[in-house]
Amino acid sequence: MMKPATARNEQGIRLRDGTFNQEIAWIEKYDPEKRLLRGENYIRAKRIFDLLLTGLSSVVWAPVMLLTMLIVKHEFPSRKIFYKQLRTGKGGKRFWMYKFQTMVPNADELKPALMHLNILEWPDFKIVDDPRVTKIGKILRKTSIDELPQIFNIIKGEMSWVGPRPTSFAPDTYKIWQTERLDVIPGLTGLWQITERGKSDFKERLLLDIAYIQHRCLMLDIEIIFRTVLAIFQGKGVT
Repeated sequence: MMKPATARNEQGIRLRDGTFNQEIAWIEKYDPEKRLLRGENYIRAKRIFDLLLTGLSSVVWAPVMLLTMLIVKHEFPSRKIFYKQLRTGKGGKRFWMYKFQTMVPNADELKPALMHLNILEWPDFKIVDDPRVTKIGKILRKTSIDELPQIFNIIKGEMSWVGPRPTSFAPDTYKIWQTERLDVIPGLTGLWQITERGKSDFKERLLLDIAYIQHRCLMLDIEIIFRTVLAIFQGKGVT
Protein backbone atom coordinates (compact mmCIF):
# COMPACT_ATOMS: atom_id res chain seq x y z
CA MET A 1 0.00 0.00 0.00
CA MET A 2 1.35 3.41 -0.92
CA LYS A 3 2.09 5.79 1.91
CA PRO A 4 0.63 9.29 1.74
CA ALA A 5 2.92 11.96 0.32
CA THR A 6 2.84 13.87 3.59
CA ALA A 7 4.76 13.22 6.77
CA ARG A 8 5.02 14.98 10.09
CA ASN A 9 7.91 15.90 12.36
CA GLU A 10 8.71 18.78 14.71
CA GLN A 11 8.59 21.16 11.73
CA GLY A 12 4.99 20.37 10.89
CA ILE A 13 3.45 18.39 8.05
CA ARG A 14 5.57 17.83 4.96
CA LEU A 15 3.91 18.69 1.68
CA ARG A 16 4.34 17.13 -1.75
CA ASP A 17 7.27 19.40 -2.65
CA GLY A 18 9.22 18.49 0.49
CA THR A 19 8.50 21.72 2.39
CA PHE A 20 6.89 21.79 5.83
CA ASN A 21 3.73 23.53 6.96
CA GLN A 22 3.28 23.83 10.72
CA GLU A 23 -0.08 25.58 10.34
CA ILE A 24 -1.87 22.45 9.11
CA ALA A 25 0.04 19.88 11.19
CA TRP A 26 -3.23 19.22 13.06
CA ILE A 27 -4.72 17.36 10.07
CA GLU A 28 -2.30 14.49 10.71
CA LYS A 29 -4.66 13.25 13.44
CA TYR A 30 -6.96 12.21 10.61
CA ASP A 31 -4.96 9.12 9.67
CA PRO A 32 -5.76 8.00 6.08
CA GLU A 33 -5.15 4.38 7.13
CA LYS A 34 -7.93 4.55 9.74
CA ARG A 35 -10.75 5.89 7.60
CA LEU A 36 -14.10 4.22 8.25
CA LEU A 37 -15.50 5.24 4.88
CA ARG A 38 -13.61 4.83 1.62
CA GLY A 39 -14.28 5.06 -2.11
CA GLU A 40 -17.91 5.25 -3.17
CA ASN A 41 -19.15 4.86 0.41
CA TYR A 42 -17.29 8.02 1.41
CA ILE A 43 -18.51 9.91 -1.66
CA ARG A 44 -22.15 9.01 -0.91
CA ALA A 45 -21.77 9.90 2.77
CA LYS A 46 -20.18 13.24 1.88
CA ARG A 47 -23.06 14.05 -0.47
CA ILE A 48 -25.61 13.24 2.23
CA PHE A 49 -23.65 15.38 4.68
CA ASP A 50 -23.61 18.30 2.22
CA LEU A 51 -27.37 18.18 1.72
CA LEU A 52 -28.13 17.78 5.44
CA LEU A 53 -25.89 20.69 6.37
CA THR A 54 -27.43 22.83 3.62
CA GLY A 55 -30.94 22.10 4.86
CA LEU A 56 -30.22 22.50 8.57
CA SER A 57 -28.29 25.75 8.07
CA SER A 58 -30.93 27.30 5.81
CA VAL A 59 -32.43 29.13 8.81
CA VAL A 60 -29.17 31.10 8.87
CA TRP A 61 -28.12 31.51 5.24
CA ALA A 62 -31.57 32.00 3.66
CA PRO A 63 -32.46 35.26 5.51
CA VAL A 64 -28.90 36.59 5.03
CA MET A 65 -29.06 35.81 1.32
CA LEU A 66 -32.45 37.49 0.92
CA LEU A 67 -31.27 40.64 2.70
CA THR A 68 -28.09 40.72 0.63
CA MET A 69 -30.09 40.42 -2.59
CA LEU A 70 -32.06 43.52 -1.62
CA ILE A 71 -28.91 45.48 -0.73
CA VAL A 72 -27.05 44.54 -3.93
CA LYS A 73 -30.11 45.41 -6.03
CA HIS A 74 -30.37 48.77 -4.30
CA GLU A 75 -26.72 49.61 -5.06
CA PHE A 76 -27.05 48.95 -8.81
CA PRO A 77 -30.78 48.60 -9.66
CA SER A 78 -30.17 47.88 -13.35
CA ARG A 79 -27.69 45.04 -12.75
CA LYS A 80 -28.20 41.35 -12.10
CA ILE A 81 -27.83 40.41 -8.44
CA PHE A 82 -25.72 37.35 -9.07
CA TYR A 83 -22.45 36.99 -10.91
CA LYS A 84 -21.54 33.69 -12.52
CA GLN A 85 -18.16 32.55 -13.72
CA LEU A 86 -16.93 29.37 -15.40
CA ARG A 87 -14.91 27.29 -12.96
CA THR A 88 -13.15 23.93 -13.23
CA GLY A 89 -14.59 21.11 -11.16
CA LYS A 90 -14.08 17.41 -10.64
CA GLY A 91 -12.51 15.66 -13.60
CA GLY A 92 -11.85 19.00 -15.27
CA LYS A 93 -15.56 19.54 -15.94
CA ARG A 94 -16.44 23.22 -16.31
CA PHE A 95 -19.47 24.65 -14.50
CA TRP A 96 -20.99 28.02 -13.65
CA MET A 97 -20.13 29.10 -10.10
CA TYR A 98 -22.34 31.74 -8.49
CA LYS A 99 -21.47 34.79 -6.38
CA PHE A 100 -23.10 38.03 -5.40
CA GLN A 101 -22.09 41.01 -7.53
CA THR A 102 -19.29 42.85 -5.73
CA MET A 103 -17.65 44.78 -8.58
CA VAL A 104 -18.50 47.73 -10.78
CA PRO A 105 -20.38 46.93 -14.02
CA ASN A 106 -17.30 47.23 -16.28
CA ALA A 107 -14.96 45.18 -14.05
CA ASP A 108 -13.94 42.73 -16.79
CA GLU A 109 -13.10 45.56 -19.19
CA LEU A 110 -10.82 47.16 -16.57
CA LYS A 111 -8.87 43.97 -15.86
CA PRO A 112 -6.22 44.35 -18.63
CA ALA A 113 -5.39 47.86 -17.47
CA LEU A 114 -4.88 46.59 -13.91
CA MET A 115 -2.80 43.55 -14.82
CA HIS A 116 0.41 45.19 -13.54
CA LEU A 117 -1.09 45.27 -10.03
CA ASN A 118 -1.62 41.52 -9.91
CA ILE A 119 0.14 40.13 -6.80
CA LEU A 120 -0.14 36.47 -7.81
CA GLU A 121 1.44 34.48 -10.59
CA TRP A 122 -0.69 34.31 -13.75
CA PRO A 123 -3.22 32.73 -14.41
CA ASP A 124 -4.12 33.69 -10.81
CA PHE A 125 -5.29 37.28 -10.51
CA LYS A 126 -5.63 39.27 -7.30
CA ILE A 127 -5.24 42.97 -6.55
CA VAL A 128 -4.85 44.43 -3.07
CA ASP A 129 -7.65 46.97 -2.51
CA ASP A 130 -9.06 46.22 -5.94
CA PRO A 131 -10.55 49.53 -7.24
CA ARG A 132 -13.23 47.59 -9.12
CA VAL A 133 -14.88 46.41 -5.88
CA THR A 134 -17.92 48.43 -4.78
CA LYS A 135 -18.52 49.76 -1.25
CA ILE A 136 -21.06 47.04 -0.52
CA GLY A 137 -18.83 44.53 -2.28
CA LYS A 138 -15.99 45.17 0.17
CA ILE A 139 -18.27 44.28 3.09
CA LEU A 140 -19.60 41.19 1.35
CA ARG A 141 -16.08 39.96 0.60
CA LYS A 142 -14.77 40.70 4.08
CA THR A 143 -17.58 38.67 5.63
CA SER A 144 -17.56 36.03 2.83
CA ILE A 145 -21.27 36.65 2.24
CA ASP A 146 -20.48 37.09 -1.46
CA GLU A 147 -19.82 33.33 -1.57
CA LEU A 148 -23.27 32.32 -0.24
CA PRO A 149 -24.85 31.76 -3.69
CA GLN A 150 -22.48 28.79 -4.10
CA ILE A 151 -24.91 26.93 -1.88
CA PHE A 152 -26.88 26.50 -5.12
CA ASN A 153 -23.79 24.83 -6.63
CA ILE A 154 -23.70 22.51 -3.59
CA ILE A 155 -27.36 21.60 -4.04
CA LYS A 156 -26.72 20.84 -7.73
CA GLY A 157 -23.80 18.58 -6.79
CA GLU A 158 -21.20 20.71 -8.58
CA MET A 159 -19.55 21.68 -5.30
CA SER A 160 -19.26 20.47 -1.72
CA TRP A 161 -19.05 22.39 1.54
CA VAL A 162 -15.37 21.41 1.84
CA GLY A 163 -12.82 20.79 -0.89
CA PRO A 164 -10.32 22.53 -3.17
CA ARG A 165 -11.56 25.88 -4.44
CA PRO A 166 -12.52 25.61 -8.14
CA THR A 167 -10.18 27.57 -10.39
CA SER A 168 -11.35 29.99 -13.05
CA PHE A 169 -8.73 28.75 -15.52
CA ALA A 170 -9.32 25.67 -17.70
CA PRO A 171 -7.98 22.16 -16.94
CA ASP A 172 -5.48 22.32 -19.81
CA THR A 173 -3.64 24.98 -17.76
CA TYR A 174 -2.75 22.33 -15.17
CA LYS A 175 0.47 20.36 -15.21
CA ILE A 176 0.13 16.58 -14.83
CA TRP A 177 1.01 16.49 -11.12
CA GLN A 178 -1.43 19.32 -10.41
CA THR A 179 -4.44 17.41 -11.75
CA GLU A 180 -4.73 15.49 -8.47
CA ARG A 181 -6.86 18.33 -7.12
CA LEU A 182 -9.35 17.59 -9.90
CA ASP A 183 -9.98 14.09 -8.51
CA VAL A 184 -12.48 15.46 -5.99
CA ILE A 185 -15.48 17.79 -6.02
CA PRO A 186 -14.42 21.41 -5.33
CA GLY A 187 -15.57 23.10 -2.14
CA LEU A 188 -16.93 26.30 -0.69
CA THR A 189 -14.08 26.28 1.82
CA GLY A 190 -10.93 24.29 2.50
CA LEU A 191 -7.47 24.31 4.07
CA TRP A 192 -6.39 27.35 2.06
CA GLN A 193 -9.27 29.43 3.40
CA ILE A 194 -8.28 28.81 7.03
CA THR A 195 -4.51 29.14 6.57
CA GLU A 196 -2.81 30.92 3.70
CA ARG A 197 -5.96 32.67 2.46
CA GLY A 198 -5.39 34.99 -0.53
CA LYS A 199 -1.68 35.41 0.19
CA SER A 200 -0.55 32.17 -1.45
CA ASP A 201 -0.02 31.42 -5.12
CA PHE A 202 -1.55 28.54 -7.05
CA LYS A 203 1.26 26.10 -6.25
CA GLU A 204 1.01 26.72 -2.50
CA ARG A 205 -2.77 26.36 -2.57
CA LEU A 206 -2.47 23.21 -4.62
CA LEU A 207 -0.12 21.61 -2.09
CA LEU A 208 -2.69 22.35 0.64
CA ASP A 209 -5.41 20.83 -1.53
CA ILE A 210 -3.41 17.64 -2.03
CA ALA A 211 -2.78 17.43 1.73
CA TYR A 212 -6.56 17.70 2.26
CA ILE A 213 -7.29 15.03 -0.36
CA GLN A 214 -4.85 12.62 1.29
CA HIS A 215 -6.49 13.04 4.72
CA ARG A 216 -10.10 13.73 3.75
CA CYS A 217 -12.87 12.31 5.88
CA LEU A 218 -16.15 13.65 7.27
CA MET A 219 -14.62 14.61 10.63
CA LEU A 220 -11.92 16.64 8.85
CA ASP A 221 -14.64 18.39 6.81
CA ILE A 222 -16.52 19.25 10.00
CA GLU A 223 -13.40 20.68 11.64
CA ILE A 224 -12.57 22.76 8.55
CA ILE A 225 -16.10 24.20 8.59
CA PHE A 226 -15.77 25.18 12.26
CA ARG A 227 -12.34 26.70 11.62
CA THR A 228 -13.79 28.62 8.64
CA VAL A 229 -16.51 30.15 10.81
CA LEU A 230 -13.86 31.12 13.37
CA ALA A 231 -11.71 32.70 10.63
CA ILE A 232 -14.68 34.78 9.44
CA PHE A 233 -15.44 36.05 12.94
CA GLN A 234 -11.77 36.96 13.29
CA GLY A 235 -12.19 39.18 10.25
CA LYS A 236 -10.15 37.13 7.83
CA GLY A 237 -13.00 36.27 5.46
CA VAL A 238 -12.94 33.49 2.92
CA THR A 239 -11.19 34.33 -0.33
